[in-house]
Amino acid sequence: MNNQKPTEDRSAVDIAIADHTDQYFNKTKKVIGEFGDKTVTYAVFMRRPVIFCPKLMLDWLQDICELRGHSFQIEPCFEEGDWVGAGEPLVYITGSFHNLVDLETLYLQKLGSASVAAYNAYTMCSHLPHVRFLAMDARHCAGAEMAEMMAYAASVGSQAAQKEHGALGFIGNANNATAHYFGNQKGLGTMPHALIGYAGSTLRAAEMFVESFPGDPLTVLVDYYGKEITDSLAVCQRFPEMAADGLISVRMDTHGGRFIEGLDPASSYAVLERHMPRGIRQYRSEQELKWLVGTGVSAAAIYSMREELDKAGFDKVKIVASSGFSHDKCKIMGSIKAPIDVIGTGSFLPDAWSETYATADIISYDGEPSVKLGREFLLRKDK
Repeated sequence: MNNQKPTEDRSAVDIAIADHTDQYFNKTKKVIGEFGDKTVTYAVFMRRPVIFCPKLMLDWLQDICELRGHSFQIEPCFEEGDWVGAGEPLVYITGSFHNLVDLETLYLQKLGSASVAAYNAYTMCSHLPHVRFLAMDARHCAGAEMAEMMAYAASVGSQAAQKEHGALGFIGNANNATAHYFGNQKGLGTMPHALIGYAGSTLRAAEMFVESFPGDPLTVLVDYYGKEITDSLAVCQRFPEMAADGLISVRMDTHGGRFIEGLDPASSYAVLERHMPRGIRQYRSEQELKWLVGTGVSAAAIYSMREELDKAGFDKVKIVASSGFSHDKCKIMGSIKAPIDVIGTGSFLPDAWSETYATADIISYDGEPSVKLGREFLLRKDK
């Protein structure tokens, strides 16, 4: 960690750090420079349960160590992908106070939201262990750095669910830049709604795709014209060999302002009564009922699509469900055994950003334990 880098590189990094860290850390750095340094230990923690996602933070700290020619002792308290309780120290960082103080803002940014997103991805995969997930978060992220954090988080949460529950988990994401987190070279996906509008019909868009990408599996959006069932069957009838080989998927993305083709409140209840009568008769909140028998991509809508595809002889055609698949919605879909093959989601992104804040407190100065009142739980247990 002591390899020297060119002075101009270090200067540029130091300027960038000073510009992006909290100003009171910059001022503290100046005070320490005038009154003398101490060796300190920081304890990094979060106030809620998370899945530990340290890689981006640790890699960044390692890079800064090398650029500045510093030496920090960095001690993760858990393995990547471990469940961590609220308030448990995640990482201990020991080194020069002068060299560490201006880094806190930036390394905390790389830990908190990723760990919460991983927790959400883990719960989603655990609720639906027999469903594959596709990370479609990039468009909801605030830039490329956040997109990388979220893709990394989804992969870590997915792996934890695979390990603990045998879940299929996340099979990929929607762009190339972060596909490597899922073991892929490229992102996954076939067509947006814009292509359906351009083609003038759902069937024509499917034909264009097959002509442009011969041999590729086809996932076709079927809600553009509000004819989810009709358009799904038309595509399958146009490409019966692909349908029989399991190379066609229909993606249900109906918005919450209407029911899918052929359903209304009464028929939605009837669909679930045929498949999961006990599930619909349990107590449900208003939101849970909407996910079960309401508008949009409900459990009833998914069961209805499966019924119609099977009735037409297209039992190998897969159903991709998207539109608001948070971990809560996944829990409801799991409880009702909705026949979903793949879920496209960006909803593992944290809903409450106040829960994503990682915090660091110094717990010792020159080897002497000291932490602000009320944070004694951060002290090392062996001290």
